[in-house]
Amino acid sequence: MGGILMGAGKLFIRDVHIGSPDSAPEHICVAGGVVRQPDAFPESEADMVIDARGAVAIPGLVDVHVHFREPGFEYKETIRSGSIAAAAGGFTSVCTMPNLKPAPDSMPNLRRQLDIIDADAAIEVLPYATITKSRLGAETIDYDALAPYVCGFSDDGSGIDDDDVMLRAMTLIARTGKVLAEHCEVKALLDGGCIHKGSFASSHNLPGICSESEWREVERNIRLAEKTGCRLHICHVSTKESVELIRGGKRRGVDVTAETAAHYIAFCEDDMTDDGRFKMNPPLRGADDRQALIQGLQDGTIDCIASDHAPHAPHEKNLGLRRSAMGVSGIELSLPAIYSFAVASGLISFQRMIELMAINPRRIFGIKGGLGTGHRADIALVDFDREFTVDAANLLSAGKVTPFLGTRLNGAVLATIAGGNIVYCNSSFSKQVKGK
Repeated sequence: MGGILMGAGKLFIRDVHIGSPDSAPEHICVAGGVVRQPDAFPESEADMVIDARGAVAIPGLVDVHVHFREPGFEYKETIRSGSIAAAAGGFTSVCTMPNLKPAPDSMPNLRRQLDIIDADAAIEVLPYATITKSRLGAETIDYDALAPYVCGFSDDGSGIDDDDVMLRAMTLIARTGKVLAEHCEVKALLDGGCIHKGSFASSHNLPGICSESEWREVERNIRLAEKTGCRLHICHVSTKESVELIRGGKRRGVDVTAETAAHYIAFCEDDMTDDGRFKMNPPLRGADDRQALIQGLQDGTIDCIASDHAPHAPHEKNLGLRRSAMGVSGIELSLPAIYSFAVASGLISFQRMIELMAINPRRIFGIKGGLGTGHRADIALVDFDREFTVDAANLLSAGKVTPFLGTRLNGAVLATIAGGNIVYCNSSFSKQVKGK
């Protein structure tokens, strides 16, 4: 990885709460990039010592839905800047979406992205390949050739309207064992909308995006996954109808998983102003949709929190809701936002947050790493008592626009360790990291 701040060798993390703020302080020993038994070696033998008093060690987070924009749109974000921002958010693995130029729909096109990842990534970056050629929703690609090099297949940014194309894609992808991660959106139902078709759109005379544009394709995709046995993952769930459809699919034994994002848990249309920082796809929905998403987190219908980190240049986001580009930055704030809006408020437990942001994404996408003995040492050290106000100037992503601007959150990432190496260290914490 190109983002190692400190190659630790033998790393000794002293007096850290492991897995929960309520646990007694313990030590963590890391050697050869792997978590060892707590008494594997004494502190005096360590090449690097972290005094982690007051911090909580959690498994390195995994975000299965990010846009790092490279190749093709480097003015918005690069693999380098995006992965550094991810490390600052406590993430040690991310899955990058394929709305790139060229789209990763063949080995030559995918190789361009893989070479940049090899050279520049600060953490583990796992790309998706497309479902259809050039993400046009018409022609399937050679999934067998690409499967060994990708985390899954997605046309994120647009849905696939043609039932026959999706049926063929699911049939072929099922044979690879990979996940098909679908952006569920019926183009014919978008009606030129810019935000949710609800009270805010009506009162501000803005064109709305109906909920059916999402849930209608969720319904179709679950039906086809049930028929083909394809491993289906529903991206950025935003509507109450989608939650219920996914819940029903799981009850029938369909291999379907789902994600939502922190902004859909923290906000709904009632919290919006006519500002591009509130414009994303799918949009912020109604209060009843937000409540359904929370219930989906609570009962296991929704499996993951993903940021849908989608940075844009400032001139693309300062045009109000009608004209701004779709998408907001989120990877640096996903953890503190979920902790503040869902854990600290009592909606979900601390352990449920870890399942949603670290354990389940690894299980679904077959990603290594964690806190357990023998695991690749992917660890985040976090001070959940530390409160901060979100300031664009402090974000490391090239994209500075987020709906959380000005919001007070709890949960500051102090350091991130990927593969046993320190890839991020908060400046306020650096004095507690000492090497020989």
